[in-house]
Amino acid sequence: MMFIGVDHGTNAMRFAGVGKGDVKTFELPRSEVASMSGPEILDSFTSNLGVDISDIELAAVTYSMGDGIAAIEDLKDVSSRGVISIEGVGKKTGAGTRIFDAIKESVIPAVLIPGIHSKSNTDPRMNVFSHSTSPEKIGIAYNAYCRGVDDFVVSDISSNTVTVGVCGGKLVGAIDACIFAPGTQHGPLDLEAIRDVDAGKCSANDAFMNAGVLSRSPYSSVNELLEALKGKEDEAVLAMDRISLFAAMEIAAMQVLMEDHGARGEVFLAGSMGEEDHVVGRIGRHMGVTPAVLGKWSASIGCAEIARDIAGGAGRILGLDVNFSF
Repeated sequence: MMFIGVDHGTNAMRFAGVGKGDVKTFELPRSEVASMSGPEILDSFTSNLGVDISDIELAAVTYSMGDGIAAIEDLKDVSSRGVISIEGVGKKTGAGTRIFDAIKESVIPAVLIPGIHSKSNTDPRMNVFSHSTSPEKIGIAYNAYCRGVDDFVVSDISSNTVTVGVCGGKLVGAIDACIFAPGTQHGPLDLEAIRDVDAGKCSANDAFMNAGVLSRSPYSSVNELLEALKGKEDEAVLAMDRISLFAAMEIAAMQVLMEDHGARGEVFLAGSMGEEDHVVGRIGRHMGVTPAVLGKWSASIGCAEIARDIAGGAGRILGLDVNFSF
């Protein structure tokens, strides 16, 4: 038997399979998934994970913002795929929709993981924001939790930066990409961006999608940035220092909240930038700690671990209710 986790990432859909002492992973670029049929999707991830559909005991899926649900629900029972709307911020390719529908129309038992938003049972002071994090960050947090840590902050740093706090094994809050720390491509709207939106120069989503540190650098892509970093180009070092500084500030801000819940917690980093030695070292220096690094598969593996533990009878995951039964 195998438990499947699906990470609805910015650039790729990632799948993980957790069996008895065995973890397998596989990813599909979102641009590729967008042109695949349901049967093709199912065949692709099952064959690459080495599992027959009949041997999948439970899958845990993430989809878009996850703001239409506040608990872990039976995927086949939710309306509107568990979201209020697909409009807002982020890149839309249709890949997540195709995978959601392929699993829903299959015989695979599946749960849908919510995002954290104003109707979630996290610290109510955070509910001044309508949305705090999308569902795949719950997978990352659970992957950290499964390492035996009850109190921690995990900051997922890549095209955008999102930070989640867990105390006593319960989610207490999260800070979304459009609120605080920028990533490489996305970030909060500053005064100039707000003026550009009001002047009709761009949409708010366009402004968000281009508010990361790359927009303030001479580099047009992450690959260019990382190549320049190898040569220790000043602009590349500055860009990475900016990512590191704001991520550290966001982690520290989350720890202020967590202190009210009894612990500052350990620090975990995830995402493509969260794996970069420069970023890890800088954040460690800013925070006075040695961050633990989770790999890019942490979201999909964490979701598979959620599926495994729900199948084992867990009624709550990081404080989120589970509304599912076989």
